[in-house]
Amino acid sequence: MKTIPNSSKTVIIGGGIIGCSTAYHLAKMGVEVTVLERKKLTSGTTFHAAGLVGQLRSNANITQLLGYSVDLYNSIEAETGLGTGWKMNGGLRLACNPERWTEVKRQATTAHSFGLQMDLLTPSEAQELWPLMNVDDVIGAAFMPTDGQANPSDITQALAKGARMAGAQIFEDCKVTDLEIDKGRIVAVITEQGRIACEKVVVCAGQWTRDFAGRFGVNVPLVSMEHQYMMTEPIKGMPKNLPTLRDPDRLTYYKEEVGGLVMGGYENNPIPWAVNGIPKGFHYTLLDSNFDHFEPLMELALGRVPALETAGIKTLTNGPESFTPDGNFIIGEAPELRNFFVGAGFNAFGIAAGGGAGMALAEWVRNGEPPYDLWSADIRRFGRPHRDTDWVRTRTVEAYGKHYTMAWPFEEHDSGRPCRKSPLYDTLATQGACFGEKLGWERPNWFATKGQEPRDIYSFERQNWFDNVGAEHRACRNAAVLFDQTSFAKFALKGPDALAALNWICANDVDRPVGALVYTQMLNDKGGIECDLTVARVAEDEFYIVTGTGFATHDFDWISRNIPDGLNCQLFDITSANAVLSLMGPRARDILGAVTRDDVSHAGFAFGTHKTVSIAACPVMALRVTYVGELGWELHLPVEYATAVYAALMEAGKAHGLVNAGYRAIESLRLEKGYRAWGSDIGPDHTPFEAGLGWAVKLRKDMPFKGRKAMQAQKDSGVNKLMACFTCGPEVILQGRETIYRNGARVGWLTSGGFGYTLGQSIGYGYVRDAGGVDADFVLGGNYELEVATKRVPCTVQLGPLYDPKMERIKS
Repeated sequence: MKTIPNSSKTVIIGGGIIGCSTAYHLAKMGVEVTVLERKKLTSGTTFHAAGLVGQLRSNANITQLLGYSVDLYNSIEAETGLGTGWKMNGGLRLACNPERWTEVKRQATTAHSFGLQMDLLTPSEAQELWPLMNVDDVIGAAFMPTDGQANPSDITQALAKGARMAGAQIFEDCKVTDLEIDKGRIVAVITEQGRIACEKVVVCAGQWTRDFAGRFGVNVPLVSMEHQYMMTEPIKGMPKNLPTLRDPDRLTYYKEEVGGLVMGGYENNPIPWAVNGIPKGFHYTLLDSNFDHFEPLMELALGRVPALETAGIKTLTNGPESFTPDGNFIIGEAPELRNFFVGAGFNAFGIAAGGGAGMALAEWVRNGEPPYDLWSADIRRFGRPHRDTDWVRTRTVEAYGKHYTMAWPFEEHDSGRPCRKSPLYDTLATQGACFGEKLGWERPNWFATKGQEPRDIYSFERQNWFDNVGAEHRACRNAAVLFDQTSFAKFALKGPDALAALNWICANDVDRPVGALVYTQMLNDKGGIECDLTVARVAEDEFYIVTGTGFATHDFDWISRNIPDGLNCQLFDITSANAVLSLMGPRARDILGAVTRDDVSHAGFAFGTHKTVSIAACPVMALRVTYVGELGWELHLPVEYATAVYAALMEAGKAHGLVNAGYRAIESLRLEKGYRAWGSDIGPDHTPFEAGLGWAVKLRKDMPFKGRKAMQAQKDSGVNKLMACFTCGPEVILQGRETIYRNGARVGWLTSGGFGYTLGQSIGYGYVRDAGGVDADFVLGGNYELEVATKRVPCTVQLGPLYDPKMERIKS
């Protein structure tokens, strides 16, 4: 046996497909890397994976990552000489009811947006590709020719060989027992065979990752679930190049294997596994087949593939897989511990993601950032509720059960609720609030009228709350509304060097007088937008920072890790200390003036400032800002005063038409005003100049800031994409990801979509791209169409806001 090295720059823990792929890519980059596998390569969960490889996801970059896997699997056999079982035989997806057909057509448009071929087929055309199936109930199908299937163990062994060929060392039967950490810095991995000094650790330990990472304070929200699939004996007449098949209305999937069929599925009553911990020594081990639990899936499958009725059953494989609360995998550097990286929780599509995830994780390890925005899979998307394993398991059971159910627009999770509640939760519930959830927080999405049940009824058409949100929207435009935004993430940065640190991290200038309020982005070195937030200067040495609910962990991590060494300041998360009530609308000043003796006139309280006012005996930090395009204030106050301040505002607002409003009204209002949303319209792949936010970048001032060099270069050379606004008739339902065509050529896709009630039009935002450069003239000089559910519809384009009320409403 080889002896483990005394040191290695990077150590990967886990020898499944993710660990071996990461090692392969790191070694190719010239990074010294060692893989440690406690038993044998693939012996955890990789060996029993079904091996389907599909590419399309709702996120462009995750789709790109999966496409990279396909490209790698096409070439790795020739590179290493090891067979992989990879077959690009295409993938079929069936639709058996009108709603599913709408979903499939929208998926086809998403594929077109992301540059993938996805063809819509009639039932008979689908049957020609998959002759074993009964299509009596099929309405239509979609076929993606570049999907395929692979042998998980063979792919992993090929990646491992490729890693060794590039210089990586791989050790089996080498269990990691501990990490050596000195003053918050990883210095070594401790194994049963000795100590390996290292700088970075990458944990790709599958379902063991949560427990291992938790020993070092790192939270990885995943749990183990039983997942079964059966394999038949050879079936007479089985085509050799049968596409993979997904039949979501019957909850099942299929692939050909040595002349027989593999059939599995995602039942709506899954069984969690290892609730009290994974048994010691568990490897190359399957669970007992659960025929009773599998029987409902089998009955559904018999209706689709009659040949299964007489086919011999070779095996019913029951193998535990790690799943996550939102169905996306987990990748990135842990916010709790520097140089501790994670690649885990692949929700049974680890083979499809393995090649791309290993590439992305390797680049993250080497460069300190991913190759492109991976927010939907970023470990920092989680928060406080995800530290509780029971909560994670409850939500993950729901997510697993929804794997093949309809992906409705605006769909909310039901499990693990309520978890985090504003002090006004009960009050708003009695007034008809229909709540959504984000990072555990209950947030009012919309308000039901008297006699109406506050419940979402999902549809691909206008949903049941459409008119309710319209009424809230119009109230904000014409009178005033009150939003409960207590869930905002709130930080305090304090210390003698707080200004120096923040002005380095922020693209805008926060060196303003005490009382100033600054909207700013925080950029990476490429100029990409990592954070989009508001900064209030509350003292010479203290700043109050407000950002979106879902970005609490990410933004706290970004700020704290980018405070320059040697500066004396500390960042605190004070989210739970303050409630937030946002009073917005043209009558907002009348209402606020009625409940406080403080001066709230424009002369006494200008836009872009904050000050403390007294309402109902409460000291309220009032921020003069808006995300809806109307006069208004965010009122930040200690949680214990929330109900009293709310009551005072609502009482004073009676004479001015004040009503409650929710987050769906915020979305429609911000679309009309052209405000950007981080995570959809803007993110690490988009710069302020591309997003139309260049006015918030302090290039005119002679001061350094993170991303300045990239911003100056882009200002000098121009951009290749530019955010634009698109509108079309109210009968067109825009949700995001619709394809943008300029003069007949595909130039991008919508990053967000919705409806503008003031305008009576559907609204979408997206980047117009051209490799030769894009400016305002290029954008405005084209004729545009949007592809919506595979049909092209005419639209109009503009760069400015659609709705711009008289400026005195907002700034006077």
